Amino acid sequence: MRKYKYFFFLTILLLSLTNTLTIKAQADSILNHCSSFLPFPYISDGQQYRALLVEDELAEFKATFYGGATYRIVACSGVLDNGLIFRLYDTNRNVLFESSNFNNTQYWDFKFASTVDCIIEAELTNKKDNSGFALLLIGFK
Repeated sequence: MRKYKYFFFLTILLLSLTNTLTIKAQADSILNHCSSFLPFPYISDGQQYRALLVEDELAEFKATFYGGATYRIVACSGVLDNGLIFRLYDTNRNVLFESSNFNNTQYWDFKFASTVDCIIEAELTNKKDNSGFALLLIGFK
């Protein structure tokens, strides 16, 4: 009986490890795809805003944008284009940008006159898949 316990435990451990490696590989391929929308002269802020979304979940990220710099937000979910809707709000929840108003564009370039704290929301466009990654990158020049 003890031998079966170890076999069961080892099987569960191997399945978990395989699943984890698959998720990491998928996240890395999304990052590579998303990075292609942040070309020179944009410089990444060094952050990867990631979330695993299930069904109708929203991911929320906070960022500060400094006046005078030109920024680009890039949003990806998988290697397919337009898989993610993202919205940029000020701290009072006034909508500053919504990608669904622009055919779910994957990136947006903008500039603020002064420093602004913002909230960025992301959600999947295809709810049929039940889950997916949301990845946002922010670059500036």
